[in-house]
Amino acid sequence: MDPQTAAALLDPDVLAVLDSIEYSPSAEMQIQQRLRKQGLSPDVVAAVMTQAQLRIEARAKFGPFADSMLFTRDGLGQATRLPVAAMHAKRIHRGKPQLIADLGCGIGADALAFAGVGAASVYACDSDEVTAALAAYNLRPFDAIAEHARAEDFNLDRADALWLDPARRSGKNADGSAFRLSHPEAFSPRLSWALAAAERVPSVGIKLGPALSHGLVPAGWEAQWTSHMGDVVEVALFRGHAQEREGRAALIMGEEGSLTVTEADLPSAEVEVASIGDYLFEPDGAVIRSGLIQALCAPLGAHRIHESIAYLSGDRPAEGPAAQAVSQYRVEDILPTGIRSLRGALTQRGITQVVVKKRGMDIDPAQVQRQLKLEPAGKGQPSESAVVIFTRVGEQRCAILAREC
Repeated sequence: MDPQTAAALLDPDVLAVLDSIEYSPSAEMQIQQRLRKQGLSPDVVAAVMTQAQLRIEARAKFGPFADSMLFTRDGLGQATRLPVAAMHAKRIHRGKPQLIADLGCGIGADALAFAGVGAASVYACDSDEVTAALAAYNLRPFDAIAEHARAEDFNLDRADALWLDPARRSGKNADGSAFRLSHPEAFSPRLSWALAAAERVPSVGIKLGPALSHGLVPAGWEAQWTSHMGDVVEVALFRGHAQEREGRAALIMGEEGSLTVTEADLPSAEVEVASIGDYLFEPDGAVIRSGLIQALCAPLGAHRIHESIAYLSGDRPAEGPAAQAVSQYRVEDILPTGIRSLRGALTQRGITQVVVKKRGMDIDPAQVQRQLKLEPAGKGQPSESAVVIFTRVGEQRCAILAREC
């Protein structure tokens, strides 16, 4: 969206039209024709229709609030999910700030959470003109300002709390999506600038991609990897009042509540590597990214199956809080990895469909699934499904036949 289209979209009359639309894909052509008859230009009609679509998509992140917000497609894709933003707000408000600065606010997801909790005022900015304009609209019900500005130009002495979400995308891929940057000094602002800025503010959070190297976490800071409903969404660096501990942590947010795993939960010695037991456990991605897999061994009664592969195994099912940190599978057999032998073993057991997973082996699960060519269940016969997990146990390559618990 260009600035001219954004300005047209923000016209009160156009916003009223947008709010009146009850969008559905089947009614799209009819809605477009109605908007054209109302005198809207083709560009504005296209912008309104895009917003109507994005509002529906955004309900997964923002719930009913999405119906009164504006988005860009990239902005929605990069926006913090509402429950995660609420966690950020709880952290940032711990020092009872008077002014929270959200530098690199995107469409305003975190700023909305900051403004909706506590008594602090919120200043937000984004270096993209259109994104900043939409953030200002989204923040209109709150004591908050959103401006088109660079993070580096903000006077840090004004803020009691600082939230930074450096832009980690630039340019476009062939499909039109933004190109993901991997080097922290290519972010905007640079990670080195963000860390230096943090020294001047009492309460700080910096949101980054979950692939961040552990070596880039400054000494004395907290680095928390977060997953929400099974998706690893971020690592956030916290300092000052926003910080709860030093070192690495994993926060798992799911339907059953939240679970935090920290470095303090790690065993004093390396957990042994042993053979497959009756159950196989796949740790949540936040635990894997944070390097805290071995912290789950004691509560699960589990051990590692390989020094560098993120599977654990034990002889009892996962129970208690730690069960939230893993997907678990009941092991039925250890099979050869050759396609012909594997197909025969599955067919002999009457298995008609499988989910193929892998860790530590260079295979394409989708290709393996096609190559297996399992016969579907006969008419009137129930399908028998299983999970086949390609991995290594010590030096042995194997295919684990299992059922998800």
